[in-house]
Amino acid sequence: MAESSEAKWYVVHTYSGYENKVKANLERTVTNRHLEDQILEVRVPMEEVVEVRNDVRRTVQRKMYPGYVLVNMVMNDDTWYVVRNTRGVTGFVGPGSKPVPLAPSDMEPLGVSSDEKVVVDFEVGDEVVVIGGVWKDSTGKITAINLNKRKVTILIEMFGRATPVELGFAEVRKVG
Repeated sequence: MAESSEAKWYVVHTYSGYENKVKANLERTVTNRHLEDQILEVRVPMEEVVEVRNDVRRTVQRKMYPGYVLVNMVMNDDTWYVVRNTRGVTGFVGPGSKPVPLAPSDMEPLGVSSDEKVVVDFEVGDEVVVIGGVWKDSTGKITAINLNKRKVTILIEMFGRATPVELGFAEVRKVG
């Protein structure tokens, strides 16, 4: 059994527009081949951006690095073969055919922290109030918590419709 401490983050190059397909295919292969202890996580880094089209502002998720997928894995012949032969993958990023792991400092801007554990006093389903930013004084129910990115997704009532909004931990406080 491989130890997860041996796992490192690698960058995999994909055909443009295939990032999510590669993620899904690789996750399916990991499950089918029982490689969960060697290929720990597959990620397509996303960021929220505000688009303005026809005078309408809306927040959308956009890929931070189109054509690339991050894989947290223990590098060995088996895992290299599985990733390299996943449909849509063109190869690992690194000199020649040698994959180079990312340094922990490279991972911070991608919302992936190293070993630091985050403890929060709220959980999915809790009612929170926004204490800063454009949503200040809005209340909403938490639908998701991402400890790595230090963000919560809450549903805020807007124009008579519940709208998901992603905010940093420091921007919300539990009600009650």
